[in-house]
Amino acid sequence: MAFNHLPAGAHDALGPLSFQPVTHSVPMAENHRSGRTRTDTASRPSPDTILDRLAGGQDRAARITHTEHLPPRAGRHAVWPHEIREEVLAAVREHGIEHPWAHQARVAEHALDGESVVVATGTASGKSLAYLVPVLSALLDGAEAPNGRGATALYLAPTKALAADQHRAVKELAGPLGTKVRPAVYDGDTPVEEREWVRQYANYVLTNPDMLHRGVLPSHPRWSSFLRALRYVVIDECHTYRGVFGSHVAQVLRRLRRLCARYGSSPVFLLASATAAEPAEAARRLTGLPVIEVADDASPRGELVFALWEPPLTDLQGEKGAPVRRTATAETADLLTSLTLQGVRTVAFVRSRRGAELISVITQERLAEKDRSLAGRVAAYRGGYLPEERRALERALHSGELLGLAATTALELGVDVSGLDAVVICGYPGTRASLWQQAGRAGRTGQGALAVLVARDDPLDTFLVHHPEALFDRPVESTVLDPDNPYVLAPHLCAAAAELPLTDEDLALFGPATADLMPQLETAQLLRRRARAWHWTRRERAADLADIRGAGGRPVQVVEADTGRLLGTVDAGAAHTAVHEGAVHLHRGLTYVVRELDLETSVALVERADPPYTTVARDTTAISVLATDTEIPWGDGRLCFGSVEVTNQVVSYLRRRLITGEVLGETKLDLPPRTLRTRAVWWTVTEDQLDAARITPEILGGSLHAAEHASIGMLPLFATCDRWDIGGVSVPLHPDTLLPTVFVYDGHPGGAGFAERAFHTAAEWLRATREAIGSCECEAGCPSCIQSPKCGNGNEPLHKRGAVRLLGELLRGAPGRADGDGGAGDRSAAATATEDDAGTDPRTGPGD
Repeated sequence: MAFNHLPAGAHDALGPLSFQPVTHSVPMAENHRSGRTRTDTASRPSPDTILDRLAGGQDRAARITHTEHLPPRAGRHAVWPHEIREEVLAAVREHGIEHPWAHQARVAEHALDGESVVVATGTASGKSLAYLVPVLSALLDGAEAPNGRGATALYLAPTKALAADQHRAVKELAGPLGTKVRPAVYDGDTPVEEREWVRQYANYVLTNPDMLHRGVLPSHPRWSSFLRALRYVVIDECHTYRGVFGSHVAQVLRRLRRLCARYGSSPVFLLASATAAEPAEAARRLTGLPVIEVADDASPRGELVFALWEPPLTDLQGEKGAPVRRTATAETADLLTSLTLQGVRTVAFVRSRRGAELISVITQERLAEKDRSLAGRVAAYRGGYLPEERRALERALHSGELLGLAATTALELGVDVSGLDAVVICGYPGTRASLWQQAGRAGRTGQGALAVLVARDDPLDTFLVHHPEALFDRPVESTVLDPDNPYVLAPHLCAAAAELPLTDEDLALFGPATADLMPQLETAQLLRRRARAWHWTRRERAADLADIRGAGGRPVQVVEADTGRLLGTVDAGAAHTAVHEGAVHLHRGLTYVVRELDLETSVALVERADPPYTTVARDTTAISVLATDTEIPWGDGRLCFGSVEVTNQVVSYLRRRLITGEVLGETKLDLPPRTLRTRAVWWTVTEDQLDAARITPEILGGSLHAAEHASIGMLPLFATCDRWDIGGVSVPLHPDTLLPTVFVYDGHPGGAGFAERAFHTAAEWLRATREAIGSCECEAGCPSCIQSPKCGNGNEPLHKRGAVRLLGELLRGAPGRADGDGGAGDRSAAATATEDDAGTDPRTGPGD
C-alpha cells in the first residue's frame, strides 16, 4: 500500500555526565546573584604549540589548508529557581556545583512552569544537569504524596549505551536522596525478572524509542500507574532524531501523549540537543507540542584551534587513471601517533567500527617502533564492546593511563569523555552539528584545545577544507524530519489503534495526513470502523509493522558456510549490493567471499578467503515522475520537487585489484528488481542552455552524470543527511520531462525530507557543487570531485569540465530563493539511466 555563526559548542566545565567543580573565573548573569571566583593553575602546551609540532617535518605544513581560532569565552552563573527542593540543591553542591550556568537555570524555570523546553547548547555545557534538577525535585515532591505511586519521569536516549551512562550519572547525583528516587534502565538487555519491578516501582525509567515503541506502549495497561503519574519526558540528543528514524520517533511520541491523556496525565517534554539551527521548530515537529528554546550557552569555553587538514596526493593511479590521495585513515593514524608521542590526550573520531580498530592497530605498531611502552597507551573504542570494557577505557582515558583513543560515534553522544587535549576527526562526519559535537570533546576546565578535521578523498570533504567559510561562517543545520510521511504514519496509526481504538478526536494528534490514510487502511483491512472508532483487525502485533530504524525489511544473516557460525547481519536494503553471490565481505578484519545469497530465507553463506581484489556491484535504474508538487523556472530550465518511483536492479559486479583499483573482470548477476516510491528534487536544461554551455551530444551524458555525483556528495552540507541516505539519476532525455534531467531522491520509502531541503536550498547547494568540481586540482575527475564510491555504472561516463559549464549555465537563471510554487501534474514513464544507490553504506554496515 502506498502509504550561529560558530556554535558555542566547544567545551566547558560541566560535562553532560560530569559533576566536577569548576576552577576558573566566571562572571554572573546580569539578572542573578553573584558567583565565586576560581583560579586555574594547570599548565599544558597551548593548542598552537601542539599544532606547530604536528605540522613540523614530512611536508606536513602544506597539508593544513586553514586554521581557525575560536577565542575563549567566560561563563555566566545564575541561581536555581526557588521551587527546587533543597535536598536536590544539596546533592548538587556535594558535587562541587554551587551555582548553575544561566542556561541551566532557564531550563529549570520553564520545566517548573509546565512548559516544554529544548536546551540546544554546546558539548559539555551541562545539559543533563539542566533537566535533572527539576526532574529530581518533582520526584521528591511525588514521593511525599499520601496516595499512589508518586510522580514519575521517562528518559529517552537514541542508544542503549547512552541510557546506561545516564543511569549511572543519576544514581551518583541522586545518591543522597535515598529511595525516594528510584532510577532503572528498561531496554532489551533488562533481565525478565527485573522488568516487573521497573514497571511497578521505578519512578525514573531510562529507555530508548525502540523499547517505548515495541515494549511499553503496546503493554500500556501494565504501565498504567507509571503513565498516570508521568510528569516529565526527557529526550536526550534529540538532534539525532532526523530523517526516517526521526519521523518514526515523532509518531511514537504522539502515541505516548495519547495514552498519557487517556490515563489523565500531560507530561512536560524536556529536550537536549547539540547546538542546532531552529531547535524549537525541530522539537515542535518531533513532539507535536509548542516548545521553548534555550540556546544561549552560558558555559565557559577555552580557546579552540581548529585546523583543516588535506592528505597529499600519492604516485598511485586509481579508476580511469585518476590520482589517488593518501587515505584519511592512514593520515589520522599518523596524527594520533604524533600526538601520543607528545603526551597529548587525544580522541580520533572515525566513521566505521573497522576504521577505528584499524587506526588503533596502525598507531600501536608505529608507537612500538619508537617506544614499546607507549603502544599500550592507545586503544579502540566502538559499539559492540561490553559495558565493563567501555567503562574501563573511559577510566583509563580520564586517569591519563590512555593517551589516545580511536573511537566511533559511540563516544560522541553524551558519554563522559570531555576534557581531552585534542580531537582528530577522520573525515567530515556528515553534519556541522556532529562536527562540533566531536570537536567539543577537547578542552578541560576552560583551557585551550586543538581539533583537526582530516579530509577524505570525497567531494564534500575536499570542498570544505578549501572553503572554510562553509564550516566556520555558517550556522549548523536544521534537523529534517517528516512525521506526515505516509509510509511512516500508516503503521503507527495501526499501532495506536491496537493500543486503544482510534476515535475522530484522536486523528488531529497524528497530523493532517491522517484523514486521507484512514480509508486506505480500511480498504487494506488493517483497520475496521465500528461505531465511533477504528479497531486493529489482525492477530499479529501492530507495532511490528513499523520499523523505526528504517532498515527496510528483514536483515540478511551472514553465515559462515563451513561452520554455521553467524558472523553478523546486513540491512535488507544493502543486501543486493553488499552480499550478492561472489561479493567480498569484510568482518572484524577478516575477508570472506559470498558463496550464496538466499533472498527467501534472508541468509548469505560465506567462506573464508583472501582474494587479491574487492568487488563493486553495478546496477541499472529506471525512474518515473509520479507527481510534480512544485515547479519553478530557472531561466529556461526548471527546478521541480515531487514524488517519483525508482526501479533498481543489480545486474553485475566488478572485481577490482586492491590499492590500484584496476578492473580484473565483470560477472553477471541474476537478482530481482526492487522498486521505491519516494520524494525527489530534479532539474532540467534546454537545448539553448546546452548550446550556451558548449555541451555537445557526445559529452552530455558525462556532464549530467558528473554533476549528479557531485551534487549528491555536497547535499549533506545543506541537509542533515549522509550521501548514503540519498540517490541520484541523470538522464540525457527523460520521457517525463522530455529534457536532459538530473534527479536526486531520498533513499527511503515516502521520502525523508532531504530532497525537499535540497529544493529549498538549491541555489546554494548547486553553486557549492560547481565550486567543488571546479576547484579540484585533478585533470579529468577523481574521487575528490565527480567520482562516486557507490556508482552503479562504474563511474562512466563522466565529464568534469562539461559539468562545471552546465551547472554555471543552470545557475545563471536561478532565482534568489528556490521556494516558489508551481503547477502539479501526474506523469508516468520509465527511463534507464545512470544511478547511485541510496541506502546503507555497503562498506561499513549500519554504523554506530
